[in-house]
Formats: sequence, C-alpha cells, structure tokens
Amino acid sequence: MKKEYTYDSALRRAAELCSAKEYCSFDIREKIRSWGISEKEVQKIIDYLKEEKYLDDNRFVRAYVKDKFRFNKWGKIKIAYSLRFKNIDNKLIDDALESIDIDDYKNTIFEIMKTKLKGLKYKDSYEAQAKLVRFATSHGFEPDFCFAVAKTLISD
Repeated sequence: MKKEYTYDSALRRAAELCSAKEYCSFDIREKIRSWGISEKEVQKIIDYLKEEKYLDDNRFVRAYVKDKFRFNKWGKIKIAYSLRFKNIDNKLIDDALESIDIDDYKNTIFEIMKTKLKGLKYKDSYEAQAKLVRFATSHGFEPDFCFAVAKTLISD
C-alpha cells in the first residue's frame, strides 16, 4: 500500500532524506514526484530545501565524484556521464573532476589494470593490451592513460 503524502509531510520527509545523505535536485525531485505531489508543490519543496541548505548540488557533486573515484574506482568519463544523467550542470561537474589528484588518478588506473592483468588469459602481448584497455575504458578512464599504462604493464 502506497503512503499518501500531503505537502507538509512530503516536505518533512524530503528534509529527513536530505539530512541523512546527499541528494541532487534531480534525484530528490523524482522521489517527491513519486509521492504524488503536484509539480508546483515539488518546486516549492526543492526551493525550501535549497534555501535551508538541505540540498546543494555543488556539495552533492563533490561528494559523488570523491566517492565514485575512491570506492568504485570509476574514471572521470564514467563519473561525468553519470552526473550528466542526473541533469547536473557541466561547470559543476568539471570543477569537481578537477579536484581529483592526478597522481591518485594515475595510480588508480595502474592498480586496477595491474590487478586485472593477474587474472587475464591471453595469447600475446597485443591481446593482453587490448583486454586491459577495454577493461579500463569501461570503468571510465581516458583511453590515452589506459594505453600508456597497458604498455607499461605488458612490457615489464
């Protein structure tokens, strides 16, 4: 049975959700819409949440980038794509992605590719490099970095 929400109960529930974890405007808007709240009231709730600092897309983007890179080992391409899907402004995305330390980024690519190589079955170095590059690019890392790391790992 689906719970019926009034404006006030939806506002309270949205504030509780935003207090517990970071949300972006897009995600919380979709959640409030699913409660059957009118579009006008949804916008009022979003405006209130932003005004009271429960909701801040910039804060969300920074936390999202940090978490997806650190814990999921995602590259910048995959992170940016995921954030664009949430209708986040490109400027916010670019600024947050620049906060990733380039040395940490290169080390992460190296480590995930090195780990992958250990369990990889291949006939020759060309096939191994191709598999490693496909793997790393599927995690959202830039092909240039991936090719360089693959060459380094295979030539060792």
